[in-house]
Amino acid sequence: MKMPSRHKKPTAQNKPLRIFHGRMYFALQSLAGAAWWLGTITLPALREATLGGLSPLLIAIVDIPLFVIGSALAALNFRWAVWLATAWTTLVALCMVIYATVTTEAGLGAVLMVAAAVGSILAGTLMILGRIPSERLVTGPFAFRSSHTRVRSQLLIRTTIQIMVFWGVFLIVIPGIINSFEERWNLTVKFPILVIVAGFALLAFGTVLGVWSARAIANFGSGTPLPAAMAHHFVKRGPYAFVRNPMAIAGIVQGVAIGLFIGSWMVIAYAIAGSLLWNWLIRPHEEADLHQRFGAEYDDYAARVSCWIPTFSQADEDYEDEDETEADADRAETDADRDADAQGRAANINVDADRARADRNDY
Repeated sequence: MKMPSRHKKPTAQNKPLRIFHGRMYFALQSLAGAAWWLGTITLPALREATLGGLSPLLIAIVDIPLFVIGSALAALNFRWAVWLATAWTTLVALCMVIYATVTTEAGLGAVLMVAAAVGSILAGTLMILGRIPSERLVTGPFAFRSSHTRVRSQLLIRTTIQIMVFWGVFLIVIPGIINSFEERWNLTVKFPILVIVAGFALLAFGTVLGVWSARAIANFGSGTPLPAAMAHHFVKRGPYAFVRNPMAIAGIVQGVAIGLFIGSWMVIAYAIAGSLLWNWLIRPHEEADLHQRFGAEYDDYAARVSCWIPTFSQADEDYEDEDETEADADRAETDADRDADAQGRAANINVDADRARADRNDY
């Protein structure tokens, strides 16, 4: 009996709810903006941390109508106000980043406005389109496709390269840039030595978990962690026997660990925000692809294994016989591919030899 799909595509019935969520965000943003302006009047420390040397009066003349009142009107479902509040918030965020970087003042204001800009863009998109077109994030080179090769040695090499590039960009380059802004904006916080040590331990744990997960995909799934070269077989061994997203958990742990290790609260916020966006925008498409390719096998697995919290009652050995059978079939297919390639090369050699003899005879 075919199990019903647990991963339905967004429908028009969900549109009013998503629009409501966008409206609630703008309502909260309006209230937060009003509270912030009240705080800048009564709390000099807040004014200095968020505005620096900027004149509160001059900014209030423009910001209160466009940000506070504009967000309130957007919450009332005025579409033109959605465009106005989102555009103004994004512009202010860009200007605050430039101002804080040049003057080393108002760093907290830059961080708050960047967060508000991201939230406004997402909420505005929900209200205008009725959804977030996240499917565009998994198209082209990031579309879900099975790996072109099943040769394990090649898969391990490709997996190693992918891990090095991914970790280099998201765990070294981007955190380094964020930390440089944090220092430039005078927002650094000194972490205790025990926190730094804990960060190193978490980094080691996350790295081991990430490598273990990637090797499980290559060894048991004949694929790589990259969406464009996914596994041919459904992987439910190794860390996947206990939790459905060990690679994502490893990445989150590593990101937070990097922030703890270098003493950067902004890097920690970056790792948490990135994990939330991945869970909201990417994970539904990945699970829908797994359901489409593996059907009831994936649905049964998803019903027994949690998405984020490890389920240790599901032992790895439960899938051992099934996965060994799949691995044997995969090895047989790989050997057959190699034999076919060898036969093809031998045939080409014989053809070349025949041509050479024919050329000599003609001569």
